[in-house]
Amino acid sequence: MKKISYITSGTCSKLINLEVDDDNRISNISFVGGCNGNLKGVCSLVKGMNIDEVKSKLNGICCGSKTTSCPDQLCRAIEHLERQ
Repeated sequence: MKKISYITSGTCSKLINLEVDDDNRISNISFVGGCNGNLKGVCSLVKGMNIDEVKSKLNGICCGSKTTSCPDQLCRAIEHLERQ
C-alpha cells in the first residue's frame, strides 16, 4: 500500500489524499477544497481503478481557462506517488 498527500497547484482544491494498493488500484481517495459534488463524483468513479487507466482517461484535462484541473492534478499525484 502506498499513500500520499499531494498539494495541488492551479486548482480550487488544495490537497489530494491518495492510497494505492499493491495491485496499483486506487483504494482510497479524497480531495480537500474544490467543487465538492464534482470531486465526490470523481472519487467514486476512480476508486478501484488501475492507476494507469486513471492517468490515460484524466491526464491533461483543463478547467475553464486554467491549464490544469482537479482530475489532471490527480494524475500528477499518481505520477509523484509512482516516483516514491
